[in-house]
Amino acid sequence: MSHPATTSAITTTCIKTAKSYAGCGTVAAISSHMPSFTLIDLPKIVDPRGNLTVAEQLKNVPFDIARVYWTYDVPSGERRGGHAHRTCQEIIIAVSGSFTVEVFDGKDSQAFHLNHPYQGLYVGTGVWRTLEDFSSGAVCLVLASELFDEDEYIYDYDEFLQLISNV
Repeated sequence: MSHPATTSAITTTCIKTAKSYAGCGTVAAISSHMPSFTLIDLPKIVDPRGNLTVAEQLKNVPFDIARVYWTYDVPSGERRGGHAHRTCQEIIIAVSGSFTVEVFDGKDSQAFHLNHPYQGLYVGTGVWRTLEDFSSGAVCLVLASELFDEDEYIYDYDEFLQLISNV
C-alpha cells in the first residue's frame, strides 16, 4: 500500500461523557479537497449504561445522507463491494465485528481494517472498493450521499480503469 492510514484533519476525535457531548466530532471544513478515502472518527459518548456514537450530515459526515444500508450474515470467505460509484460518496462503518475494506482511486490503494463502531471509512466517487474478511456476526453500515441508482455503479474493473484514466 502506498500510504499509511490517517485520520482526516477535517474531523476532530472526541471521547466525551454523555453529559458533555456539545461540540464533539464536528467537521471543521468541507471542501472539494476531500481525499478520495480516509478514516473519519465519529463522536464516542462514553456512558456507564452503554456507549453512543452519532453521525450527522454536514457535521461529522461531509455530505447530505440520502440512503443508509447495512450488510450482515456474510458467509465466511465471501466478498462484498467490487465496484465504484460515479457520483455517490459513502462512509463505511463496522458497527459490529470487523472486516477489511480495500480501496483504489487510480493512484493510491490501501486496505483498512474496520473494527470500531465510532470510526468510518470515507470513500469518495471514483474509488473501487472491496470488502472482505468479515468476522462472524459482523455488521457493515453504509451512509450514502445518493439514492440507489443501478446506472451510477461501475461493476466492470476494466471500465473503471478506463474512466479514471480519462480524469
